[in-house]
Amino acid sequence: MAPSVRNIIAWARQVALALLFIKSGFGKLSHPDGTLSMLGGMGLPDWFGGGLGLLVPRTVRPAALGLLIIVAGAVVLHAAVLPGGMAEGVPALVFLLLLVVLPRLRRSAPRVA
Repeated sequence: MAPSVRNIIAWARQVALALLFIKSGFGKLSHPDGTLSMLGGMGLPDWFGGGLGLLVPRTVRPAALGLLIIVAGAVVLHAAVLPGGMAEGVPALVFLLLLVVLPRLRRSAPRVA
């Protein structure tokens, strides 16, 4: 795949993922008491973030890798603990699959001598 095409695909995916994470984060922030009590009840930290990190070229890979760990945990929680199971965890699974590909799209293109 040509580097310019890969770059366009990567940016489209980054923007889409960033918007989805920001929307998800906004939903959690708009009901902070419920969100914090749910996370605290599962023994998880009350911080989250990363959507904006996907839009800054220098932080794309670290943000994607950090979000990958968080989303993998969310998929496991949906599968094992949360009511509704994986039927409710489909968005988390989609995020996980998209995040797996993003760092590969953003790797440095091989230099041609």
